[in-house]
Amino acid sequence: QVQLVESGGGLVQAGGSLRLSCAASGITFSSYAMGWFRQAPGKEREFLAGINWMGGGIRYADSVKGRFTISRDNAKNTLYLQINSLKLEDTAVYFCAAGRRLGVEVVAGGYAYWGQGTQVTVSS
Repeated sequence: QVQLVESGGGLVQAGGSLRLSCAASGITFSSYAMGWFRQAPGKEREFLAGINWMGGGIRYADSVKGRFTISRDNAKNTLYLQINSLKLEDTAVYFCAAGRRLGVEVVAGGYAYWGQGTQVTVSS
């Protein structure tokens, strides 16, 4: 049974930082490209960052470049997202996902497995 479990979300003031984690089980983690998405109320799920199976091929959405950093530790079956300089508009549920291919996909349809999400709320 595939499980992706996000953690690290919470309530944080604008300008602060968070590190989200995604622990994977039930898959050969090192064989999957991974991605982070978010979804705010009333909005579509948005691609944020992706990383290939080896830890390269990193891609970011323009809206988060320079503030978000994706990384992975294949030995720990864990994906990370470092978020700095948080803004009010970063408030959303953040999801990790395992891709259908080795390379990075930027659309939700390119991902086969999803976590349940972790809430990030940014306050002023």
